[in-house]
Amino acid sequence: MAEYAEKIEQYRKDIEESAKKIIKTDFPRTVIELNDLLKSELFDLKNMPNMTVKLNLPVPDPVVLNSHESLSKRKRIEEENSGSLVMTFPEGGVPCNEHIMKLINLMKPHIMDLIERCNQIKMWIQLLIPRIEDGNNFGVSIQEDTLSEVRQVEGEAGAYLDQISRYFITRAKLVSKVAKYPHVGDYRQSVKEIDEKEFVNLRLICAELRNSYLGILDLISKNKEKIIRPRTSNSQALY
Repeated sequence: MAEYAEKIEQYRKDIEESAKKIIKTDFPRTVIELNDLLKSELFDLKNMPNMTVKLNLPVPDPVVLNSHESLSKRKRIEEENSGSLVMTFPEGGVPCNEHIMKLINLMKPHIMDLIERCNQIKMWIQLLIPRIEDGNNFGVSIQEDTLSEVRQVEGEAGAYLDQISRYFITRAKLVSKVAKYPHVGDYRQSVKEIDEKEFVNLRLICAELRNSYLGILDLISKNKEKIIRPRTSNSQALY
């Protein structure tokens, strides 16, 4: 039991040191990095029209059916083979939008970092909460409010990953529609629109990540004494 107690205590110390580093160094640095990124040419709104790519799906010559019988026969064949046919495209595969992929690959590590850092901060604050007692709980309420804010930010960051996944699923369905109905211009335009929308979403994610880092940093900095020592005035300095 003593061996486990020592390991647990060491784990608590590691979490504390990690949290202090995150708050003192990682958060301020990342706020600056994301702010610079948001102001860079990559996320300049003037580049939104350049976010679209030409689909590798040419418009074929129209097929003219000579009779109602030919139309019925074609429809019957399509229905019979709808579950087994695999589409192939004359110009090869249809790749992802390389411009959007570049931005996604840039933002995903920032999203994952925020989730991981929030997890560390949560664990640190949770371990600082004193045992339950009657009265003198003002500092504890500050700890709980801070925990709630960090949890919310962590959940929002996870939702950004879901949003990216939904973009690929939606775009794939639209590209499939273009492949199936290549003469319908609206489907082609919808792919362009979804790419531009994702550019705006990624730009917004960058701004929200920056704001989340700054918000947590500001909240903890203003309340660090009560977070560290919720029931005593002899608080140790966080920095």
